[in-house]
Amino acid sequence: MENKTICVDIKEKSQWSDVLMGIYIVVFVFGLIFNLIIFAPIIQQIRRKNVLGIYLLHLSISDLLYIVTMPLWIYYYHQDHHWKLPTWSCDVAGFFYYSNMYISIYLLCCISVDRCLTISYPFQAKVMRRLRYAWGSCAAVFFVISSLHGGVLLLDKKEVYDNTTLQCYETYPLNSRIATFNLVRVVLFFTLPFVILVVCYMRIWAEVRSSTGLDERGKRKVKRLAVAVISIFCVCFFPYHLLLAVRSVAFFFQDYRSNCDFESQLHFGFAITLALTSLNCVVDPMLYMLASNGVREDMQSCYRYRKVVQSQPITGNTAITKL
Repeated sequence: MENKTICVDIKEKSQWSDVLMGIYIVVFVFGLIFNLIIFAPIIQQIRRKNVLGIYLLHLSISDLLYIVTMPLWIYYYHQDHHWKLPTWSCDVAGFFYYSNMYISIYLLCCISVDRCLTISYPFQAKVMRRLRYAWGSCAAVFFVISSLHGGVLLLDKKEVYDNTTLQCYETYPLNSRIATFNLVRVVLFFTLPFVILVVCYMRIWAEVRSSTGLDERGKRKVKRLAVAVISIFCVCFFPYHLLLAVRSVAFFFQDYRSNCDFESQLHFGFAITLALTSLNCVVDPMLYMLASNGVREDMQSCYRYRKVVQSQPITGNTAITKL
């Protein structure tokens, strides 16, 4: 085992560990703060039987599950790509990291479809947008994606943690099963929801543009939201899935030595794009909470109410009005 040839020597690129560690620290701090701030307004939305609130709740839960793995990855990069924690923790961290990435993608897709139905088919949407359908859709997304990733983890457990290099989810080269699954991920877990998302927002914008009941300010707001959602989706997820597809295709067309050289050149860029996917946890609360009038009003109500309560003198005749 000591004579085993290392395909990609990550030690040569350990100077980039601080960059990766910095990205995950920023995501952990701001993602945690933002998701916790908007939790109370989301609950208010659900209490009003708002279907959108159900999707937002599950998106926030998914982001929080994603975020709780950040300290493990920060420690991993602090140790220069050496997983010095128990082996099982590598499995668990990777499972939550990757599963919740795709759960978030599909929940964003569900939100886009929900908005498209509301604007394009308002009468049919009253029948289709039921609370139980929203709960069921979210449960299906969590179950299907978690099951698929759990199955792959069990089948290729040796590819997750390298006992020789102590690296977690950085074993090289790929094997045929992992390369094939990566291509499936790119098609089903990124390309398909991205196409659905683009189609939905194009439909939304077409409806809004031809609407006579919406002023120019409202139309600009819808347009900005559509552009922002698609742009953030591209920035956070497109670079990673592009390189993931390139790596997987290259595996099938290169010999061992050529593939190792290719992986070595691509390693840092791939690690950076993977880190960029975590920025979605920071963006989701700002994008979907503050862009919605109802949620924004709930946030203002929650925190204005607390401010009023704290500023009221404590007297027996004080009456606090609910805002």
